[in-house]
Amino acid sequence: MKAMILAAGRGERMRPLTDSTPKPLLEVAGKPLIQYTIENLVAAGYPEIVINLAHLGRRIRDYFGNGQALSANIVYSDEGDSALETAGGIIKALPLLGEHPFLVVNGDIACDFPLSSLHQRRFDLAHLVLVDNPPHHADGDFSIAEDGKLSEHGPKKLTFSGIGLYRPDCFVGIAPGPHKLGPILRKHMLYGRISGEKHSGFWMDIGTPERLRELEHHYQQ
Repeated sequence: MKAMILAAGRGERMRPLTDSTPKPLLEVAGKPLIQYTIENLVAAGYPEIVINLAHLGRRIRDYFGNGQALSANIVYSDEGDSALETAGGIIKALPLLGEHPFLVVNGDIACDFPLSSLHQRRFDLAHLVLVDNPPHHADGDFSIAEDGKLSEHGPKKLTFSGIGLYRPDCFVGIAPGPHKLGPILRKHMLYGRISGEKHSGFWMDIGTPERLRELEHHYQQ
């Protein structure tokens, strides 16, 4: 199974750090943030990796090259100067991801979820990993029913972690261009085609300089 790392976002909330450095290359405990994700993917059995690029993306390509130094095989999906949003980036990368199910991981999260457990996961169009709601996203995103299906509504909504499995059919009929992932998932949820599971371990969305420093402290403990 191939994996994709979403790394094309501009990182507006990280400015001024991201004015000259792409967010995935911001260092945490001596390594670029995205390197932890690459290493985790390789260790979990996903050496074939697609990374999408936009703002200052050439620097990411120049830093990691083909990924050989990290025992990975990295190819890049270049979106130019303007990122295509989450779903738009995935759709552009579909020719690189192939016809089989694939894993997508946000490039700005830190998590100890066992990615290797997803190799044998059975699912319909998509399967998402959810976590408890962080303070900055207290209302959550989706609810998990007893049968594992996800819904936009429910008694207890959780937050989408940025880790998900997808089939190419999830994006059939959507024209190339900027598209957010949420509306596509919600449409399929109406037909019971999106499943999920909860991860109760460590997870952080590294969206601000404060959270970057918090992650630095976590790794140095």
